[in-house]
Amino acid sequence: MRSENCSREVRENSAGQRLAYQHERRRLYFSIFGKVPIWRPYFYKQGVGGETPLDAELGLGDDSYSDLVREITDYLGVYNVYHKSSDILCRLLGLNLSTRVIEENIAEDAVDVEAYYAQKSAPAPQQEAEILVVQADGKGVPLIYEDADHPQPVRLGKGQKRGRKKEAIVTTVYTIKPSSRTPQQGVDSFFHHQQINAKEKGLRPQNKHIWATLDGKDAALDRLIPQITARDADHIQYRVILCDGCEALQTRLLNRFGDFTLILDFIHADEYLWDVANSLFGEHNPQRLDWMAEYTLQILSGKTAQVIDEFRRMAQQSQYSTTQQVQLSKTANYFDRNLPYMHYDTYLNNGWPIASGVIEGACRHFVKDRCELSGMRWDRSGVENLLRLRAVAENDDWDDYHLFRKRQRQLRLYHSPYPEQPLVEFQALETNSARSTRPPTSVDHIEPTVSSNNKNSNRYHHLPLAV
Repeated sequence: MRSENCSREVRENSAGQRLAYQHERRRLYFSIFGKVPIWRPYFYKQGVGGETPLDAELGLGDDSYSDLVREITDYLGVYNVYHKSSDILCRLLGLNLSTRVIEENIAEDAVDVEAYYAQKSAPAPQQEAEILVVQADGKGVPLIYEDADHPQPVRLGKGQKRGRKKEAIVTTVYTIKPSSRTPQQGVDSFFHHQQINAKEKGLRPQNKHIWATLDGKDAALDRLIPQITARDADHIQYRVILCDGCEALQTRLLNRFGDFTLILDFIHADEYLWDVANSLFGEHNPQRLDWMAEYTLQILSGKTAQVIDEFRRMAQQSQYSTTQQVQLSKTANYFDRNLPYMHYDTYLNNGWPIASGVIEGACRHFVKDRCELSGMRWDRSGVENLLRLRAVAENDDWDDYHLFRKRQRQLRLYHSPYPEQPLVEFQALETNSARSTRPPTSVDHIEPTVSSNNKNSNRYHHLPLAV
């Protein structure tokens, strides 16, 4: 119908040159209805070139896939392995897209993610809480071995693995309400004596933004700076960094965010206590839990220095085995190095978070659950593109981002604003019938835009997103 209504009169291009109508040009298009032909009037002038203005009016890309197909494919791809995504598309829509096509579409559609977040406004102050929290951690991603000078052996030796791992730096920024607790409440919560309902207390992170990249710690943390600057307004009362004991990460965070208070993730600190408890009592001794509760309370009460001194004294006593002495010294040294970041009594009194569950969860579900399935190995650019689009989905920016992406593509291809109109498939559905007649021109070989005999034309109505 749009093709029928499109003028065939002589038209001017963006440079003011007049182009004459030549013929109807056919374009094959992968849509939710299957592979269909679209006919558009083609205008041309020798020495100038040709154009099909209907492409710009419909906001079409320069490939063969509709935006709806691309967005469905992208969404399936960021949450499922590519061959499963291909299978779902085939079963529901009858589209046979290879895993290579899915990966290429994700790569193309991830191009504008950085630009999207650079222009995105910070959340409104009334939607934020009082504590601004930054968290960062690393998670290994298995990469394809690409060292041509040192190729992998045909048969792996003991302990060798195919490929290698590259650390993805995962970061998150959010705000949260203060929640003052006593050290004993912390112990009770930690040992499941008393669970705090975070939802009822309104303690869920607000406007959480997740990101991951393989470009290194500096690149990942530099990207946080404009986000922090945009969100650090008058409504923010406290600024907190939560991090594990990675010295390189701690140093870089403090260099960039000097006015933030760095807190050693208490879960990591307590794991060192568990190591001592297991060494002293074994994993099945019931005294271990009482010992852990006692020393956890001391740590949360701001008595970490006393715990360090006690562990070092114990490490000198002959009644403990060499293994126990080594573990006592190791934990004491870890606590000593991180002592400036372990004032948990102050943090609890202020109502600040002391555990990095948000970033630990992100490392698991955002990176590991998608990138470390059995047998997976990635090329670096492929996993970077996937993580960008996965961040868009996890940050609940999917629809906004794809609208931004289409606007940017329109400017690149046609130097014109994106037409704010329903997607092509929705426009076809709005006609309420499939066209079976060709456009009123003298050309005899024009096929219908959407064939009513297409075996896939009814499958769309079975999708959950059918309109």
